[in-house]
Amino acid sequence: MYPFKIGAIIDSFRRPFPEAMKIAHSLGIEGIQVYAVGGDMAPENMTPDKQKAFLDLCAANELKISALCGDLGKGFTNPELNPMLIERSKRIVDLAKKLGTNIVTTHIGQVPEDDTCETYAIMQKACLELAEYADSMDAHFAIETGPEPAKRLCKFLDTLGSTGVAVNLDPANLVMCVDDDPAEAVRTLKRYIVHTHAKDGISLVHSKEALNSEAAIQAAAGARWLELPLGQGGVNWNEYLAALDEIGYKGFLTIEREVGKDPVGDIGIAVNFLKDHIA
Repeated sequence: MYPFKIGAIIDSFRRPFPEAMKIAHSLGIEGIQVYAVGGDMAPENMTPDKQKAFLDLCAANELKISALCGDLGKGFTNPELNPMLIERSKRIVDLAKKLGTNIVTTHIGQVPEDDTCETYAIMQKACLELAEYADSMDAHFAIETGPEPAKRLCKFLDTLGSTGVAVNLDPANLVMCVDDDPAEAVRTLKRYIVHTHAKDGISLVHSKEALNSEAAIQAAAGARWLELPLGQGGVNWNEYLAALDEIGYKGFLTIEREVGKDPVGDIGIAVNFLKDHIA
C-alpha cells in the first residue's frame, strides 16, 4: 500500500467552498489546495477573522490544506513586472503559513533551452529571490511541471542551490505539453518534489494512438492537448506512483480538473481511481 494522501483543488468543484468541502469530505478526500491570487482568498482580503473561519470550515470537514495556488498568470520573465510579482508571491507564502501549509504552487514561465540567454538570467534572478524568502519562512514555491522537460527544469533548479523553489509534479502536463515520461521525471526531480497534482490527458501532437471523436474534434480545432478524467489519458499511473514511492514521497496526490461538464463526477472517478491504485 502506498503512503500517499488524496487531495483536490477545491476550486475544481466549481461550487461554493462550504458545499465543495462537504462533497470532498464525503468522497474521502483528506486535503485541499486553494487558489489565493484574487477574490476572498487573496492575502489582502484574508483578515484574521476570515482566516479562522476558513480553517474552521476545513476542520469541520476534516480537511488539511495541502498547498495554496499562487500562480499570478505572468511567470517571472519580465524584469519590469518581476518586483511586483515577487512581492505579491511573498505575501501568498505569508498567508500559506498562517493557514498551516508551507507550499505555494506557481508557474514561472518556460525555462529557455539556452541557459545563456537574457530570459534565463531574468528568471534565475527572480527565483533566487523567491528561494531566499521561502527558505527564511521554511516554505517552498513549487513550480508546476509541463512548460519544459523535466531534465531542463532540474538543471535550472540546480543553479539556485536551494529547495525554496521546488516542484509541484503534474504528470498530465508533462504528457500533454512536452511528451515527457512522468515516472522518469519523478526520478529526475526527486530532491525538489514537495507536492503533486493528479491529472490526466493526452497530447494531440505527439499521441500515436487513434483519437476518439472528442479528441479528433479538438485536434481539428487546433488544440495541442486534451485533459481527460483520471485513468483515461496518457499517464502510466502504475509506473508514476511506483516512482513516487521509490523516491520516498509521502505527500498529497491533489486532483485537478480544469475542464468537463461534470467536475464533481470526474473528481469522484479520480478519488476511486487513486484509492484503487494506492491500495
